[in-house]
Amino acid sequence: MTKSTPSRRRVLAALGVGSAAALAGCTGDGGPGIGGDPEYETGEIGDIDGEPRTEDEQVAAEALAEQEIDEGVTPLEEVALTDHEFVFEDDYRGSTVQGTVENTGDDRIELTEVRVRVYNDDGEQIGRYLSSTGDLDGGVTWEFQVIVLESPEDLADYDITALGTPT
Repeated sequence: MTKSTPSRRRVLAALGVGSAAALAGCTGDGGPGIGGDPEYETGEIGDIDGEPRTEDEQVAAEALAEQEIDEGVTPLEEVALTDHEFVFEDDYRGSTVQGTVENTGDDRIELTEVRVRVYNDDGEQIGRYLSSTGDLDGGVTWEFQVIVLESPEDLADYDITALGTPT
C-alpha cells in the first residue's frame, strides 16, 4: 500500500472535483448535458378567447402532443429560433406555440427539437411539450407547432428553446 501525502491528496481531490464538474451537466431534469444547459426565451400567452377541449378533442390532442425529450440534442449555434408565439387554435389542437427555426449553418442537423415549458399564474411549471424534425439541411427553415395539453384558463406564460444533434 502506498502512503498518501498531503500534496497527493490535494491532487486527487482536485481531480475528483474536476470530474464532478465535468459530469454535472449530464444529469438532472432532462438537460441535454454535453452542450450545457439550454437557454430559454420567454413568451407571452395573453388573454385566451377559447374553451377547453372536449373529451374527443383531448384524446386527439394527446395523440399528437410530444412530451418525451431526446437526450441526444444539445444547444447548437446553427439552430436559430427565429420567431415564436402562442396561438389558440379553434379545434382539437387548442393551445399551441408556433414559430420557425432555421439551420444557419452549412451542414445538415440530424435532429432538431423545440421545447416549450408552460407556467400558471403562480409561476409554477405545469407542463413541458416539444416538437421535433429530422434532417434539417443547412440554410433551411422549419415551421413548428407545439401542442400544449393544459386547459387555456390554467396558462399564464411559456418559455422556449431550440436544440439539435449535428450529423
